[in-house]
Amino acid sequence: MAYRKLTDKEIEQLENQGCTAQDWERISINEKLQLKYVREAHFSGECTIGTFEKSFTLAGGIQKHSGVNHATLHNVTIGDNCYIENIKNYIANYDIENDCFIENCDTILVDGVTTFGNGTEVAVLNETGGREVTIHNKLTAHEAYMVAMYRHRSQLISRLKEMADEYAKSQASDRGRISEHSLIVDTGYIKNVYVGPYTKIEGAGRLKNGSIMSREESIVHIGYGVIADDFIIQDGSTVEDCTTLTRCYVGQSCAMGHSYSASDSLFFCNCQEENGEACAIFAGPFTVTHHKSTLLIAGMFSFMNAGSGSNQSNHMYKLGPIHQGALERGAKTSSDSYILWPARIGAFSLVMGRHTTNPDTSKMPFSYLIEKKGVTYIAPAVNLRSVGTIRDAQKWPKRDKRCPNGRLDMINFNLLSPYTIDKMVRGLSILQELKKLSGATSDTYAYQSARITSSSLNKGEVLYKMAISKFLGNSLISRLENINGNIDRLKPETNDGAGDWLDLSGLIAPHALVSKLMDDIENKTINSLESINARLAAMHNAYYELEWTWAYQLMVEYYHLDEENITKEDLINIIREWKKAVVGLDEMLYDDARKEFSMTARTGFGFDGQASKTAKKDFEQVRGDFESNTFVSAVKEHIQNKTELADRWLLKLSDNTL
Repeated sequence: MAYRKLTDKEIEQLENQGCTAQDWERISINEKLQLKYVREAHFSGECTIGTFEKSFTLAGGIQKHSGVNHATLHNVTIGDNCYIENIKNYIANYDIENDCFIENCDTILVDGVTTFGNGTEVAVLNETGGREVTIHNKLTAHEAYMVAMYRHRSQLISRLKEMADEYAKSQASDRGRISEHSLIVDTGYIKNVYVGPYTKIEGAGRLKNGSIMSREESIVHIGYGVIADDFIIQDGSTVEDCTTLTRCYVGQSCAMGHSYSASDSLFFCNCQEENGEACAIFAGPFTVTHHKSTLLIAGMFSFMNAGSGSNQSNHMYKLGPIHQGALERGAKTSSDSYILWPARIGAFSLVMGRHTTNPDTSKMPFSYLIEKKGVTYIAPAVNLRSVGTIRDAQKWPKRDKRCPNGRLDMINFNLLSPYTIDKMVRGLSILQELKKLSGATSDTYAYQSARITSSSLNKGEVLYKMAISKFLGNSLISRLENINGNIDRLKPETNDGAGDWLDLSGLIAPHALVSKLMDDIENKTINSLESINARLAAMHNAYYELEWTWAYQLMVEYYHLDEENITKEDLINIIREWKKAVVGLDEMLYDDARKEFSMTARTGFGFDGQASKTAKKDFEQVRGDFESNTFVSAVKEHIQNKTELADRWLLKLSDNTL
């Protein structure tokens, strides 16, 4: 593109249009620039101006032609077809790319060399420090998990920080960028902020030291009253309605609004935060809170839904806010729940009431934690038969709003996995040991700082066994289908999935492979963030192959099989157990769903007239009837499909038709 200096005649025209310059010699224009679209503008430093040939059509149909009006610009490059008007203070040290619309703003500047939020340290989990995560534009939940949770591997932490700092330095500049097709209107103060393509900023109060990683297919919207300092906001996210962020990372396709307030916190993909407050939290994928009275503090969460009034305490007025806790994936809190950190709540558990005895139920997944007169009671495994749990597992993949290309976090949505099943196996062993030590006739059993009633313990045993059988049957049938029923190929083809498994905030992977990755980071075999992400992606993509290695070993141990001589009769027995478990759990879900259509559920329906006569009709008009409910229909269909699948394989194995 050809640029040149202004002629004397052009300078005279601009001055007649109310323009001034500190030094006209330092102003360059595009050959095709129509000067009539530059009015009441003051230029200083080196400035370059493109062409103004297009108009913008705004909401309501009004059109505004590209150009510069009533603006002070210092060291600014303006691309083609931009609209810049009513800059109350000035724009300094920015490259404004093509087709940007900037109107009614106060100040937009870069002051000195900045890394645009990259390199900011976020003090998650412990407000006093010790688990700081260095944020940057390529940060994933899994890298952040390693940085926050593996402080005992000091060399690993040092290397990860070194890579993050190197990346931050690569982003350092004394010039900012407002990328193509961005819109910034009615906004106050913007300092040291990178603005990605197609960003929309409308009415923000203050944005300082940050990166907005918008892109054409996955834009970022920042709305009215937003204040953000030391931040990174990834593509597809919205931050609106007076939200306040301080030292925060907002992952892809998150939604934050309704005056939400957060400091020193990480929010990874698809989080939705409204009304409440967060301080020093690690919010893994799909962490959701909607309520004004809810405080999340010093905790690790993922796939979590916080009820209204949920709260935690991270100090006891002694050494300060040093305590932390975790709600493992899928955990929920009910209204007005409270947890005194330190505590650790098992995966897919529900917390009700106030819990002050620092419970650790990590080996009791899918449980209810219920407080009675200050005592924590555990109902193990009961959440396995809850409609809400299954509905959550179904909705998460559907609510993944990320653009298919360029996803940072690798998410495994499986409800039953080596990670959760291993905990069930351990939980089942604990329940059996408690019964053995305290006697089968005991009314309650003590587990750590909590209690388990005899009834809950017995139900927990049954449910854990059903879930384990379901998982093993699922894995076995998947393997049989992959090998066309050739049981000579039943054994795994790799040993990489053996041993413990981890949940790295959404990514489920074998501990051994994660540990090997960390070793390679420490010994500098891996030297870049891209290489780390590639290794994590390889684990994620190989999940089902790795899962079979783990499931096969558990199957041999759990069903007491001869590994060197697994027979068709063994497989028939496992599939029969699987069929019984799948149908049994689905029938429990069916019964649980029926409660939502009971007479009690109709309370509040049929307001006028004779309620007893109108309530049923009113209820059905709003909620529908039980049998036609989509979830109920899906459960019935699932029972039928899995029954047919089991019968088909039982026939193949028993008739020797393989």
